Amino acid sequence: MTSLRTDGTMGVDWEQRVDFDRLRRERLDRLKGLLAASEIGALLCFDMNNIRYITATHIGTWAIDKLGRFCLLPQGDDPIMWDFGSAARHHQLHNPWLGDGRSRAGISTMRGSFSPKMERAEDVARKVKAELEARGLLGSPVGIDVVEPVVLFALQREGIDVVDSQQLLQESRKIKTRDEISLLNTAAMMVDAAYDELYRFLRPGVRENECVGLVSKVLYDLGSEHVEGVNAISGERCSPHPHVFSDRHLRPGDPAYFDILHSYMGYRTCYYRTFAVGSASRAMVDAYQRCRYYLDIAIDAIRPGATTAEVVQLWPEAKEFGFANEEDAFALQFGHGIGLSIWEKPVFSRLVSLEHPEVIEEGMVFALETFWPSSDGWSAARIEEQLVVTATGCEVISRFPAEDLVIAGSSYATVSGGLPGIREIESHRNSRRDAPAG
Repeated sequence: MTSLRTDGTMGVDWEQRVDFDRLRRERLDRLKGLLAASEIGALLCFDMNNIRYITATHIGTWAIDKLGRFCLLPQGDDPIMWDFGSAARHHQLHNPWLGDGRSRAGISTMRGSFSPKMERAEDVARKVKAELEARGLLGSPVGIDVVEPVVLFALQREGIDVVDSQQLLQESRKIKTRDEISLLNTAAMMVDAAYDELYRFLRPGVRENECVGLVSKVLYDLGSEHVEGVNAISGERCSPHPHVFSDRHLRPGDPAYFDILHSYMGYRTCYYRTFAVGSASRAMVDAYQRCRYYLDIAIDAIRPGATTAEVVQLWPEAKEFGFANEEDAFALQFGHGIGLSIWEKPVFSRLVSLEHPEVIEEGMVFALETFWPSSDGWSAARIEEQLVVTATGCEVISRFPAEDLVIAGSSYATVSGGLPGIREIESHRNSRRDAPAG
C-alpha cells in the first residue's frame, strides 16, 4: 500500500491524485471476483451505498431511505441500473462507464407510497426476471441486500430464488483500494477543520444545536456531500450517552463530546472528540485519561494478522463501567469498519468478537472508540480515532489533538493570576475567606 496522503479536492494535470476511473474499476472488479466465486447468480441491490459501489452513480442524500432505485449485477456481466426518472437520462449522458442501454428508468414502491394496485413491485420483478432469463440465470439464487416485503414477494412469485447478499457485499467493501483510502483520509481532514472551528466557538451559553449547525456549515463549505449526523453531548447529558444532540446550553466546567459523521465522495467519517468548557474537574480529567488509555492500547494492538478478539479483550467488561451486560453497553467500547457507510466490517465489540473473532488485514479502514464515565456520576469522556491498517501496524488519520483533554472557551484572568484548567464546578467560591483590605 502506498503511503497515506491528502491532496486538494480538485483534479489537476500536474499531480497524481485520486484516480476515479481506477476507483470505479477496482471496486467493481473486486465484487465481480467474489460473485464469480459464489453460488449467487446475480446481485440485486436497493441500498444506495451498494449501488454506488457497483455503478458509481449518485443522486443525492434525499433518496437514501426511499428504496426506489435498484441495480442488477449478473454473473460475468456488467451492472444494469434502474434509476429515478430523469436521473437515468442524465447517467446515459454523463456516466459512460455504465455502457449503452444499461442506465434505465425504473422505480419501486417508494416504501409503500404507491398503492399495490399500481403494481410497481410486480414491475420491478418482471424487469429483473427478464434480465436473468436473457442470461440463463433464472434458476440461480439472486442475492439481495435490503428489500421491501412486497418486492420480495413479487420476485418470489416470478420464480426467483432470493437469498441474502449482505455478507458478500460487506466482504467486497472490507479492504479499501488506494483511492478509497485517499478519499477517507480527505474526509477525515475536513473533520479536523470542523473541530478546529468548534474549539474556537465553544463557550458558556452556546447550545448543542448551534454546534451542530456550525460543524455542518464548515463541512459543506469544504466540499462534503452529506453531513450524516453530529452528535453533540454536554454537561449532565454525557452519562449515560444519549447519542443525539439537544438544545442544552453549555456552562462553565462542562464536558462536551462530539461525533462527526459526514461523507466526501461517498466516503464517511466517525470521529469523536471531547472538550471541557473553560476548565475540567479532577473527576473529568481522570475519566478522560482512562478513556484515552483504553483507546491507545487498542491502537497498539492493530496489525495484520491480529484479531478483533485480541483487541476487545484489552477493553473493560460492561460491569466495570456501570452496565449490566455487553448488550447494554454496546458501542461504548467499540470498533467498526468505515467506507461508503459508517458501519462496515470488521466489528470490534465484547458482545460478539471474543466468540467470533475477525482477522485484521492490510487495507482495512476502521474506527476505534472508547467511553468512560466520571466518578461524579454525570460527566464522561468519549474519544475515537480512525485508522488505516498498514503492512506493519496502522496509521491514524484523525488528527485533531486528543492525547489529553482539550480546554475550550475563554481563559479567565483574576488579580491572583489565571484560573487553572483543573478546577471543580463550585471552585468559584473563595474558600480562603481572605479578609477585605482596609
